[in-house]
Amino acid sequence: MGIFDAMGALFTLTAVFAYLNYQYLKLPTPIGVMLAGIVLSLTLLLLGGPAEAWARSLLTTVPLDRVLMQGMLAFLLFAGALHVNLEDLHRRWVSILTLATLGVLLSTFLVGTGVYYLASWLNVGLPYLTALLFGALISPTDPIAVLGLLKRAGVPKDLEVLISGESLFNDGVGVVVFAVILSLISGAEGHGTASASAALGFFLREAGGGLALGLALGLLAFYTLKKTDDYSVEVLITLALVSGGYSLASSLHTSGPLAMVVAGLLIGNHGRTLAMSERTREHLDTFWEMTDEILNALLFVLIGLEMLLIRYTPGYLELALLTIPLVLGARFLSVGLPISLLRRFRHFARYTVRLMTWGGLRGGISVALALSLPPGGDRDVILALTYGVVVFSVLVQGLTIGKVARIATR
Repeated sequence: MGIFDAMGALFTLTAVFAYLNYQYLKLPTPIGVMLAGIVLSLTLLLLGGPAEAWARSLLTTVPLDRVLMQGMLAFLLFAGALHVNLEDLHRRWVSILTLATLGVLLSTFLVGTGVYYLASWLNVGLPYLTALLFGALISPTDPIAVLGLLKRAGVPKDLEVLISGESLFNDGVGVVVFAVILSLISGAEGHGTASASAALGFFLREAGGGLALGLALGLLAFYTLKKTDDYSVEVLITLALVSGGYSLASSLHTSGPLAMVVAGLLIGNHGRTLAMSERTREHLDTFWEMTDEILNALLFVLIGLEMLLIRYTPGYLELALLTIPLVLGARFLSVGLPISLLRRFRHFARYTVRLMTWGGLRGGISVALALSLPPGGDRDVILALTYGVVVFSVLVQGLTIGKVARIATR
């Protein structure tokens, strides 16, 4: 199957699923199209034959890990950051930074350690570093589907800022932590040097370099936007910023996700107020909102279809079912402990930890990181655990967060 044929099929499936969801299911679009993708995958697995072979060919031609990590993620993060108010973020920057760094590291350790002992108990046999690798890829949150529900439930603005701000930065931090642990595993397997100091240096170079690059690229784009008064050219400048900037970050071995978040925040705030006309702002917002919605729909369809690639061997299903409450418990602690410390200096609503725990959805980035692992070894068990947690997160947590928020905020 050629790339154009595959993309045409994927867009067609996404449009059909979105239409059926709009007409009948009435669910948030990401949840509805993902559910439709899962139903289609299960149907194809039951029927087999040419239809299943065609779907597998589609997933081979448009692999989720490459599509998301080498392109789609840049656009999604930039579009998300573009509409975040920097003043709101600044008021909560200590909390957001703590949750996006300490929270991710704590979650990685708790989930990894718990999965290691659960796997040993079920005789699955998972090395500790590999269990930590799973902890790193499952720790970043993805509130794409939940923010609209939180707004409709009347959740205070501060909590919305916490969830959106944390998710923007913990994606980048999670990817860096994942890369660090993967390098430690590679070093250990190759009997190379894999010291803690080297891992720390790698983390600082990736994260710090990504933040600095995003600021530099954002300032360059801001200058060119300020000198331009043609909305079509200005949209092209932002497209170049995202695509070219993400590619440059990869070449420089810095964090592309963090670079896109910083650039998006700069353009969405200072660029919007100081370098754009009203007409440009309107067209730019419309373009990036549509881009965000379309890419999210495509992403969640791909997640649903990826069930075709999951192999549940004996012990995997039991481990996946036990991992779901483990991840929720780790999320509760990794949010609750930092907020308990921060409460000495800042005010948090009494329901903050509960809503951030249940509203911390896992999504495409977790599945993409799991799929990016080389074939063989423990990839199958990691992929099975990741898919189980993501499906529960999106379908169960995503569909109930509105009701949970209304009950918690009474």
